[in-house]
Amino acid sequence: MSHHPVGIVVALAAEAKALARKSLPAGQAIALDNGDLAWLSGMGQQAARQAAEGLISAGATALAAFGVAGALAPGLRSGTLFCPSCIIDERGHDYVPTPAWRMALIQHLRATALPMLTEGHLLSLPSPLLCAGDKAAMREHHLAAAVDMESAAVAAVASEHRMPFVVLRAIVDERNDDIPTELQAGVDAWGRPLLWRMAATLLRHPSLLSQLPKLASRMNKATHALQAAAAAAGRGLGRNPVLPC
Repeated sequence: MSHHPVGIVVALAAEAKALARKSLPAGQAIALDNGDLAWLSGMGQQAARQAAEGLISAGATALAAFGVAGALAPGLRSGTLFCPSCIIDERGHDYVPTPAWRMALIQHLRATALPMLTEGHLLSLPSPLLCAGDKAAMREHHLAAAVDMESAAVAAVASEHRMPFVVLRAIVDERNDDIPTELQAGVDAWGRPLLWRMAATLLRHPSLLSQLPKLASRMNKATHALQAAAAAAGRGLGRNPVLPC
């Protein structure tokens, strides 16, 4: 293991596979091939907080939130990498990622040639924003570029422990995308489909079938971007532990 491992919190199984190129067990610190640590947490603030604390207990010396986010800003497309300059939560708390690390990560990501947003706020909420109207309202209220559910919790733990942190997201759903609430019952806390529940949902709402290809395409773009980002960033997601924060 690296002497300065970065602990990376991922909420969804698809995000974990993009990072590690293999399935990861949930709820524990897993050593990656490059010496970093990953924790598949499941969705939500409390799960992310537990993961961040668990990674520190396992030896992580810095923290990162890695995964997908939903677009709030108009024109922000699926598959775009987002390395936010500030993370805000629903209570108005804000967290600034470690500047030197964030800039080093951005330099590594330029090698991907993927679309990338390197400035702007990421809003972290307790529950997902599933409809375009709610996204527009949150954009107007917070002026954030994108939204997720875990990054503020990871940032808060890093702040409490006075540790470096960074956030890397890939946009999945766009500003005008509506995600049917009925589909939420068909996946578990790690975003994995529950086949019987999904089948039952589709039987009750057959019109949802027509929306699945678009949703799958959005997720594929986002996870492919995350794979490319992880490969380009390398060990520590670009962090040089020798440099000052």
